[in-house]
Amino acid sequence: MPELPEVETVVRGLRAPLIGRTITGVWTDWPKVIRPYPPEEFAARVVGQTFRAINRRAKYILCQLDHDILAIHLKMTGRLYVSEAPEAADRWVHFRLALDNGQYLHFSDARRFGRVFLGMRLEEFAPNLGPEPLEDSFTVEVLRERLGKRQRNIKALLLDQSFIAGVGNIYADEALFRAGIHPLRRASNLTEAEIQRLYETIRAALAAGIDYEGASINWYRKPDGTAGKSQEHFFVYHREGQPCARCGQLIVKIRVSQRGTHYCPNCQPEA
Repeated sequence: MPELPEVETVVRGLRAPLIGRTITGVWTDWPKVIRPYPPEEFAARVVGQTFRAINRRAKYILCQLDHDILAIHLKMTGRLYVSEAPEAADRWVHFRLALDNGQYLHFSDARRFGRVFLGMRLEEFAPNLGPEPLEDSFTVEVLRERLGKRQRNIKALLLDQSFIAGVGNIYADEALFRAGIHPLRRASNLTEAEIQRLYETIRAALAAGIDYEGASINWYRKPDGTAGKSQEHFFVYHREGQPCARCGQLIVKIRVSQRGTHYCPNCQPEA
């Protein structure tokens, strides 16, 4: 699933072709992609509105229109791109917006888990998001307070979007490795030094992901169709059975909260 760095990269890639463009039509062959309105009502509401800004909150792409927010969640296999003609779209496109310059915004999604929301406020469809980890307001004090006496393991907690927004499986593994923390450590047992390291490495792992324009392991591509390069710089994720770049011990893969989890047993001791 695209995480904060991938979604941020998509947002940056969509600003130039979309901001200032007016929506002239809506097409879908999968009505469930649209929330909360049926397709006809959705189209009546959105046609004629202009893209004024495109930003990100957690894993949501937020398109500010004249009167509404058009929010898109890519889920596992979603991809957004702009093309000159609908015939240029791939066979997984199930939603598209026609624009006033003759171009089209396509939402391609092979698994059909992605969703397009229309509303006045983000809270209407995403009410319980945690703090943004790259904003200045997210400090080590905020992280320490949110960890509190939570008994969950730290990997599961990092995946919880109400705890911290935007961190997913990839960057949780990368941040925990950088911090030297085993993914099964109980959150309440982290030392002050470990909390400080984790704060720094969450931000560092996400910032690196943005710098490399996301990880193209499976479906994720940038809006221009090219691949991100984060996967070329992973320490542990997707590297099970390969030697750790720091100590040479083989990277291990286990399951935590039903997600594949990668770590180095030497650099991230469980005790």
